[in-house]
Amino acid sequence: MATATLDSPAGRPAPDAIPMRRIFAFIAMVFGMFMAILDIQIVSASLAEIQAGLSASSDEIAWVQTAYLIAEVIMIPLSGYLSRALSTRVFFSIAAAGFTISSVLCAMSSSINEMILWRAVQGFIGGGMIPGVFAAAFTIFPPSKRPIVSPIIGLVATLAPTIGPTVGGYLSNAFSWHWLFLVNVVPGIGVTIAAWTLIDFDKPDHGLLKRFDWLGLGSMAAFLGSLEYVLEEGTRLDWFESEEIVVFSVVMVVGAVVFFWRALTRDDPLVDLYAFKDRNFAFGSLFSFCMGIGLYGLTYLYPVYLGRIRGYDALMIGETMFVTGLCMFLMAPIAGRLSAKLDPRIMMMIGFSLFGFGTWIASHITSDWDFHELLWPQVLRGCGLMLCMVPINNIALGSLPPQQLKNASGLYNLTRNLGGAVGLAVINTLLNTRTDLHITRLHAMVSAGRQVAEEAIANTARNFADFGDAAQTMALQVISQRAHKQAMILAFGDVFLALTGIFVVLVVLTLFLRKPPAPKPGAAGAGH
Repeated sequence: MATATLDSPAGRPAPDAIPMRRIFAFIAMVFGMFMAILDIQIVSASLAEIQAGLSASSDEIAWVQTAYLIAEVIMIPLSGYLSRALSTRVFFSIAAAGFTISSVLCAMSSSINEMILWRAVQGFIGGGMIPGVFAAAFTIFPPSKRPIVSPIIGLVATLAPTIGPTVGGYLSNAFSWHWLFLVNVVPGIGVTIAAWTLIDFDKPDHGLLKRFDWLGLGSMAAFLGSLEYVLEEGTRLDWFESEEIVVFSVVMVVGAVVFFWRALTRDDPLVDLYAFKDRNFAFGSLFSFCMGIGLYGLTYLYPVYLGRIRGYDALMIGETMFVTGLCMFLMAPIAGRLSAKLDPRIMMMIGFSLFGFGTWIASHITSDWDFHELLWPQVLRGCGLMLCMVPINNIALGSLPPQQLKNASGLYNLTRNLGGAVGLAVINTLLNTRTDLHITRLHAMVSAGRQVAEEAIANTARNFADFGDAAQTMALQVISQRAHKQAMILAFGDVFLALTGIFVVLVVLTLFLRKPPAPKPGAAGAGH
């Protein structure tokens, strides 16, 4: 990126030169975004350690993750408005400082209620750092630099949640769960100082604060917060069989009606939805939503399989999952070079095809699969993610006018997070329903071949002969556990097949995109 500051042969600054100050400011913002996204998943592999440390119940510990996600999903679309009102410099610096302080408070928590409170604060403040990076990338860098910048933000946005369980598993194993949060302190202080010192590419519009739409904020929080809660907790609470889910669904619908009314009727709404009138932004957001399903869904699915079926601990899961992150890291510069030469629609089709091929291979999963069998699905996923993410970023945000970028970046990032939430809810529901279905089918097969089943029970019972009358019962329990495990493996295969179907549809949808205009080599960044 240092070439951005090279002068032309005549001694004058090149038309697309970027001051080094802004390059360092952007790097600091990228670090901040990496921390905020990493913290979504960093606790996922270590919830058992936090639960033991805080003497929490299994229902309570789930809120360590849920509180962060609900708060973050409210801040992400709000961040564009606040960034315009306060300036990127002030807003990002406050977000980085607040995230660092709340990380320390999470580590110091002595009860589960304290932890949930500070995780919500951490998620809300941290969510403000994510869209700002996307907006800055397309504001201060000219189109000629996007083959360098887009892979960087694409890599961070997808690598952070992918390696989150690996980092979390290592920290909690090597030190203690407190370090899941304390690891943010030194980088957080550095990002805060750098952001305050270096960011200089926009001015505040304090008038927006006087016209702040509090009803819009309340309705957006009710809508998005309730939506995230319903998606996170729906499977565990058996959806609309639960009174909680019904109540939050009603709050979600009422909040949505008021939020969309305010957004579409006010002159300066908190969230400007008119960016969706741009077809490429609308399609890019749809692709971002589906990428969220693949990104967060598979980051969840593989550890569940390795934990429940293979019996891996957090560190072993992290070591197995590291392949995807490594492939993404190696593919990022290649994706950047390809984005300068290939039609972005072709890149996306290749990426979605690789992703779909990987999930199709995984749909043949058995109870014996470990690192070697999961290697190629993970390699294909890592390469596919980067080949998709870079052109999706460019298509969604690359052709929007500068004044729409901050707001549109919030909406764009929101779609990825909501895609992850919807994906996890659907995946969990599919896993449960398909497991039940396969258990029913296995029971029917056992009834049809009753003699074979009775012989299997008798053979198993012999292993428990020393337990006398209890041998038959213990044999039945073993057979039942085997049947449940087999049913769950078949359900995993079904879910991977369903994900394959999603990526096949995305390949087709790519054909409806309008080709973005070619970047002008001498175009200056909007920040100049």
